[in-house]
Amino acid sequence: MRAALLALTLLFAVQGGWAQDGFRPLFNGKNLDGWDGDPRLWSVRDGMIVGSTEGVTLETNSFLITRESFGDFVLRAKVKLRNHNSGIQFRSEALPNWVVAGYQADMAENNYWGSIYDEKGTRGILVNGWKDKAEKVIRATDWNDYEITCQGDRITVKLNGLVTAELQDSARLRGVIALQLHRGPPMQAHFRDIAIKVLK
Repeated sequence: MRAALLALTLLFAVQGGWAQDGFRPLFNGKNLDGWDGDPRLWSVRDGMIVGSTEGVTLETNSFLITRESFGDFVLRAKVKLRNHNSGIQFRSEALPNWVVAGYQADMAENNYWGSIYDEKGTRGILVNGWKDKAEKVIRATDWNDYEITCQGDRITVKLNGLVTAELQDSARLRGVIALQLHRGPPMQAHFRDIAIKVLK
């Protein structure tokens, strides 16, 4: 009982902090309301979104997708990757069968963190934020802070407080946010404290 009350108090404190800074949570810490994804892959455990492909073979990358779309914003999230490849989509297009296309703040085992990638597009890595940047601040087996700012045609990605990628691009100015599970070997990714501030 005491632990539950403490958790509730901390939740209110965090949400209050977000509200004061103009942020609001995209994940309520309890269930996946407001999101859409393959129920075989996504669950909520201990206040975290957990994506896992254990026991499931993917034909293509699969995503947990917000039901809401966003234009100009600051997005913050804490992320932890057990292995393989994941990322946070933003200003992306939701396609059938939990697939998306668009910008991705990338994250992969020993590579790609801090980069901007064109998921399901033709341009590949738009900005390499790993070399001499993210590789210096990554916490490979622990939680990492991602911050993505989109305003007009300017995109900035920060990892653990360091600017790792900046891009001026107007290919897409609005879209969904989504969390990735990559096809390939069984993998797991964790997400928490996902909050957004919409910019006017």
